[in-house]
Amino acid sequence: MKAHLLVNERIAQGDNAFAELRVLSVPVAVRGSPHSFKYSLSLVVEGTCVLRFDNEAGKGDHYHRDEIELPYRFTTLPALLDDFWRQVDQWRQL
Repeated sequence: MKAHLLVNERIAQGDNAFAELRVLSVPVAVRGSPHSFKYSLSLVVEGTCVLRFDNEAGKGDHYHRDEIELPYRFTTLPALLDDFWRQVDQWRQL
């Protein structure tokens, strides 16, 4: 069984920013994650990634806010997307 692309979008966030969302359904969980998704959700502002949720192999589920890396508790794909957009909104309010 192969990985299946579920989400692959780049969404403008004003003149100097965009959100990039990529989610795959994978046949075997990524090392460190207990679910069957591989994902990277990013907010890029003026060419710099300022927010990213991902599950890099070996690190498991986590997110980056500027230079800080924090653990993330994955529950469902819809919750992940909601959490990402909530963090985007919070970042934009700074």
